[in-house]
Amino acid sequence: MEQAKERFKTSVGGQALMEGIMMRGPEKICVAVRKPTGEIDLSYETVKHHAWQKIPFVRGAVAMIENLILGYRYLMHSAEISMGDDFTEEEPSKLEKWIEEHTGPRFQSFLMALAAVAGGMLAIVLFMVLPTAIVGLVSKFVNLGYGKVILEGVLKIAMFVAYLFLCSKMKEIHRVFEYHGAEHKTIACYEAGEELTVENVRKHCRFHPRCGTSFMILVLIVSILLFSVLPWSSTGLRVVLKLLLLPLVMGISYELIKLAGRYDNLATRIISAPGVWLQHLTTFEPDDSMIEVAIAAVKPVLPEKPEDGLW
Repeated sequence: MEQAKERFKTSVGGQALMEGIMMRGPEKICVAVRKPTGEIDLSYETVKHHAWQKIPFVRGAVAMIENLILGYRYLMHSAEISMGDDFTEEEPSKLEKWIEEHTGPRFQSFLMALAAVAGGMLAIVLFMVLPTAIVGLVSKFVNLGYGKVILEGVLKIAMFVAYLFLCSKMKEIHRVFEYHGAEHKTIACYEAGEELTVENVRKHCRFHPRCGTSFMILVLIVSILLFSVLPWSSTGLRVVLKLLLLPLVMGISYELIKLAGRYDNLATRIISAPGVWLQHLTTFEPDDSMIEVAIAAVKPVLPEKPEDGLW
């Protein structure tokens, strides 16, 4: 009789890139990108541990910023590797030339990080602020009462879902979402205690409770609940209060996603449900070549013992 496979939870996670995947383990990060020649390029980095990672509700907002910075850098790296000789950057502007000539690598890295954070935060603020502005405008003509909160929440979710739907219809993004599916299936195979082969990975589910998509929808849901008590006396004041409370929203959402990734019970399945539903728009079935990239990315970052990867 075949011995049952050991199942466990792990902190290993990743990010889909252009023709590649980044996998992050407890101590190592590996980025695997498929070259135009068909070979897989591997690059490695050591995970940096910080004191803030042990502070509940604080680590969520800081982790979000860190992931935006690292994610942007890995995405640019994957674009350069996957496109090979076809990768060409736009002609730098006069300002960019001046910055390159008059500043050092550290300052240039700081500007790149600032741009990544600003872009990510702009998207979050857009989903937070625009619905409030629309509801504030509508309320000038229609007495909505408590319906303001409901309408604002509906607009937030609708805008986010519509955004993901439109992204999924873009050919390049759709392919990235297929790599996203390969990332999830590979981690699921590892957590199932099975050997990491293409055949084994292929049969696993492409949805995973510990996912960036799940985190983002949790941020919106938590914000709807938390912001429902904020005053509507002034649309501008409400927007300011929402921005001030945004780190707390991220902190709560982060702790919820950690719980959902660590435990499997009725409560965590309810927490995971909206994110899993939404992953129908952000994860697609990968082909075998994508699974090969995911396996190549995850193997170098796995801890010696599965328990070492637990939160």
